[in-house]
Parts: sequence; structure tokens; C-alpha cells
Amino acid sequence: MAHVSENGSEKKMAEGGNDAELLKEKANKYFKEKDYENAIKYYSEALELNSSNAIYYSNRSLAYLRTECYGYALADATKALEIDKNYIKGYYRRATSNMALGKFKAALKDYETVVRVRPNDKDARMKYQECNKIVKQKAFERAIASDETKKSVVDSLDIENMTIEDDYVGPKLEDGKVTLKFMKEMMDWFKDQNKLHRKCAYQILVQVKDVLSKLPSLVEIELKETEKITICGDTHGQYYDLLNIFKLNGLPSETNPYLFNGDFVDRGSFSVEVILTLFGFKLLYPNNFHVLRGNHETDNMNQMYGFEGEVKAKYTGQMFQLFSEVFQWLPLAQCINSKVLVMHGGLFSEDGVTLEDLRKIDRNRQPPDSGPMCDLLWSDPQPQNGRSVSKRGVSCQFGPDVTERFLEQNKLDYIVRSHEVKAEGYEVTHSGKCITVFSAPNYCDQMGNKGAYIHLRGSDLKPEFHQFTAVPHPNVKPMAYANTLMQLGMM
Repeated sequence: MAHVSENGSEKKMAEGGNDAELLKEKANKYFKEKDYENAIKYYSEALELNSSNAIYYSNRSLAYLRTECYGYALADATKALEIDKNYIKGYYRRATSNMALGKFKAALKDYETVVRVRPNDKDARMKYQECNKIVKQKAFERAIASDETKKSVVDSLDIENMTIEDDYVGPKLEDGKVTLKFMKEMMDWFKDQNKLHRKCAYQILVQVKDVLSKLPSLVEIELKETEKITICGDTHGQYYDLLNIFKLNGLPSETNPYLFNGDFVDRGSFSVEVILTLFGFKLLYPNNFHVLRGNHETDNMNQMYGFEGEVKAKYTGQMFQLFSEVFQWLPLAQCINSKVLVMHGGLFSEDGVTLEDLRKIDRNRQPPDSGPMCDLLWSDPQPQNGRSVSKRGVSCQFGPDVTERFLEQNKLDYIVRSHEVKAEGYEVTHSGKCITVFSAPNYCDQMGNKGAYIHLRGSDLKPEFHQFTAVPHPNVKPMAYANTLMQLGMM
């Protein structure tokens, strides 16, 4: 009888393996269709039936990478290598996850392994060399940063004596000032894929740095009973969708205020156009047009996801350095009528954080790896109570009880955040206390999501959601300027 039972269990295991393979094939099909959520679901089901298959972990790792869950992607790649230390794709996945998290030395170690095993693999060698270059560059930057006398790019610019060539027929600031006429001309100029003259771009950046540096880390505004504000989420270099928001909802003005909640740049390949337009409106309406910092207004992200490459392609490395300085002065959060708190990411890794703590944040820096500034830019809500490790590998995930306690302590009604693509463009969670808004429709030309923006009125502060779909744009693919290490393919 024992022998029969053993055969039976072997048969069952074989059937389980076959079922797991079918689930993997189903997941692969969803992956090819760019339906990453379903791909993750079926890879997970395959792993439930066979948890010792390195390929399943590796494939799920790539799906997590595509949905920006870098923490989960790293964990899966590591698990794949625990199962099979000779599984080359596992090293690729782990290296890519570490690159996305800015852990360049760890990534370099894995690329070294791949090159050692596959000395004739051109792709592996290219990735190794690219990563090695970044590690050396970072070491050089750290050495310079330790020099206390680090000067601003502004000090080395002579904007007054920059000449605008006679053959330039695009928009110019009027007596060095942004006007509504200039803004309309610039938006049309960008729409036709023209470049703003570098003198005008520098004028905008120098002036907006001055305006932003005078703001507190927590901006506080009051809406009167009759007033409304429009809150937009991530725009990620999708310039033509930004123009569509203004077409649907009206241009910014003193009577039509806006708040853009971070992640203006990276991924989309019209990030320069997006950010110069937003900064132009900030100069035109400093008290009625608001911009907050996102996790992508940072050097590490810009280096990997395209903005640095785009600025260098369209202008110069020096201009990127100035953008970096300006981004450090973007406020981190905004409170409306002492009742609604807006930030890019979310709430905190520890209880007890107050609005006063946010006011005190010294924000003129690259974000730290932990603490309130990091959380404001990076954290995400979760449906279950408590906190858990972040799917992104940075900050945390916070539950409805965390939201409830924070709101109660700070006498707030709810929070509005962005940071995550949502199929409908927005999502209401934590019993209405945590709202996500995302304004980049068909994100990266592949997610098929709607975009949304929120109207908030001073009379009741009830969120009113407006959805919109993607509009056509010129044939420049997303991530066109991104670091080659982030232009992922199936391997």
C-alpha cells in the first residue's frame, strides 16, 4: 500500500508541475499583452503549486519591475538565485531592480557575474560598462559634494549677455518677465516640437528657483466658500496630455488655481516641455499655481528614467544641474483650509508625525533613505491595517488605521496623494480618507489607464473627480532618453 501511495503522490506532484506550467504560460500571455497585474497573479498561482522554480520567480520579478514594484522585484530575483545560483536571468533581474533603487554597487556585482559567465555576451558587457560608469560618477560626485564651497549654477551664468540669434522666431520673455501671451506662445511652440531658446529657459529656472526657495516645506492655503482648486497627479513628461487638461479644465489663472502633485518629469519624452510650462505658470501666478515635489524630482530617478538625458539632449548638462537645484526647493506638502493634506507619496513609517514636523523639514537636498521627507515622496497606502515593507523597496505601506490616527492627531479630514497609476485615474481608499489621483493617461503608452483631476471647493471640500483619456502625441517613444539599463526587454 505504501508503494501505491508514493506513486500517487509522485503523480500528484507531476500534475501540480503541469498545472503550474499552464499557469506560467497564461501569465506569459498576459505579460506579452502588457497586462502586468494579471501576469503577476498567474505567476503567483504557479508559484503556489511549485515554489522551487527559479523561472517563475524571475518572470514575476520582471512583471514587478514593469509595475515599478522594485522591492518585490528584488525579492523575487534574489529568491530565483537562491533556488538556482547558475540562473543567469536572475542576476540580470536583480541588477535591474538594484539599479531602479539607486543601489548601483550591488547592481555592478551582479553584472560582473553575468560577464564572467558569458564573456561574449555584448548586451551583458554593455550593461556592466554602463553601470561601472555610474558607480565611478557617483564616487566623483560624493568627493565634490564634500567640498563645502559648492556653488550654485546660477553663479556661473551670464544670462544678460546670452544672445538670442536672429533666426530664432520662437517666444521670448517680455522685459525678462513671463506673461500670459508668452505662456500661450510657448505652449504652441512646444506643441509643434520646437525648442525654447536656452536664454529663456535659464530665465525661467533662475526666477522660479527664487520663488520656490521662499516657500515653506508645507504650503498652507485657504479657499473661500466660492473658490475651487484643481488638483492634478503625476504628469511624467506627457506634454500633450497636459495640454489636454488645460483644454478640458481651462488655463490656470487667478480664478482657476491648480496644484500639480509631483512627478512632472521622467518616462515621458516631453518632460522639458512639461516642466517649463508648469514653472512658467508658477511665475505668472505664484499664489494661484502650486507645485509639489515627487520622488521623480530627484537626481537618482532623473539619471535612470530619462529627464537628465532629455535635458542634455535638448540643452546641456549645466542646465540639468540647475533643474536639480530648483527641484530641491519644491515644497513637500500642501494643506488646504486646515482640513485636506496633499503630498506626492503618502503617510509615515512611524506614528506621531505632526504638521509642525512637516513645516520644519529642511528640504533643500536629495531625499534621505528614510524619515518623513522620504515618506512624503515614496510611501503607498495598503488595504490592511498596520504597516508593511514597501513594494517599491523605499519607505513603507500604510493601512487605514495609520491614516485614521494621523488625521485625528492633526485635525484633518483626508489626504490626497498621487504616485500610483490607477485604471480609472483615481482611487478612493481607507473609507474615503485616502485619495489617489494620477493624471498621465495611458501611462508610458502602454497601461491603458484613464487620467483624472480633482476639483475641491471651499464651500464643502468634497472631492469631485474628472476623468479623461490619452490624446495622440508625436512619435517619440516614452523612455527615449532613459538610461539604457532601464530600457528593459524580456531576456
